[in-house]
Amino acid sequence: MSTRFTVRPSEDCGCGDHSSDPGSRPRKFEQLIGDSPALEAVLDGVRRVAPTSSTVLIQGETGTGKELISRAIHNISPRCGRPFVKLNCAAIPLDLLESELFGHEKGAFTGAIAQKLGRFELADKGTLFLDEVGDIPPQLQPKLLRILQEQEFERLGSSRTHQVDVRLVAATHRDLAGMVRNGEFRSDLYFRLNVFPVQLPPLRERREDIPALVAHFVEFLGRRVGRQIDNIPKETMLDLCSYDWPGNIRELQNLIERALILSEDGVLPNPLLTARTQNIGVSPSPTTFIESEHALILRTLEATSWVIGGRDGAAARLGLKRTTLIYKMQRHGISRPSLESTLEMDEPPVQTAGSLPRLQ
Repeated sequence: MSTRFTVRPSEDCGCGDHSSDPGSRPRKFEQLIGDSPALEAVLDGVRRVAPTSSTVLIQGETGTGKELISRAIHNISPRCGRPFVKLNCAAIPLDLLESELFGHEKGAFTGAIAQKLGRFELADKGTLFLDEVGDIPPQLQPKLLRILQEQEFERLGSSRTHQVDVRLVAATHRDLAGMVRNGEFRSDLYFRLNVFPVQLPPLRERREDIPALVAHFVEFLGRRVGRQIDNIPKETMLDLCSYDWPGNIRELQNLIERALILSEDGVLPNPLLTARTQNIGVSPSPTTFIESEHALILRTLEATSWVIGGRDGAAARLGLKRTTLIYKMQRHGISRPSLESTLEMDEPPVQTAGSLPRLQ
């Protein structure tokens, strides 16, 4: 059994509500896929805070979509149409981060061969998104606090004070409150950042959104890699919905893209099985999956009465080639139970690694 999915492609629409259906979600949230209560609670907070100029602190695990939320806040705010500037604080070396934030004058330090505008200056009248704000070093935290409080700063190598009008949206996967308790983050800066907190749920807490996310990535990434998927096997979707996704939406996106590249005949292969086979990024521990690969294959074979090939066979349901499924069965020591063993009610069927399944 397989399921056909049709999704509307997602686009970055910028600002404004272009939806023709008053009852549908506005297109400004179109990249935020899903309608789970957990996601709707987040979007309700976004709708409330966006029209203000208040600082927003987005917290959540890596890969939960913090930048998408920051863009949604900007897109439905009065600053829509003005600059949206972003900076990943963890990706900039310490000796360059101050210059990236506040800019510098020519000759301010070795290598400063020209004047440079900082991100705050570039985001004037708009929104600045500081990702991984918890990685800002202690020596820069007072300067960040000052610009948040006073909306003024000096470039490196200059005594001239510049005024800016910037709405700050910060994000982190770190526990800032715990860092404050440990003396690793200034408490006054934390309170200034935490004016309006937004807590993003991990994907495992919004499993009902996984089918819509899978369909979205199949459509969107399929165009990128030149693959069209007509069918997603039911067992594949059940496995995707059961997985805990430690890497959250980013991990789901990457595995779907990998599955698209490996797909054949318009059927999406199970990316979790593929990842485990290739030992790329997915833990082989049985505790990582609700059901192990062995159990999934065995359950599918039993559901198809041990038919491997064909449109309704186990290989098609798992999104695998027939030869690939046979290889996996041999590796797991799975073979079709004999008639004699199925008649023995007191003992389970014996499976031996050396025996081959009966091919259909």
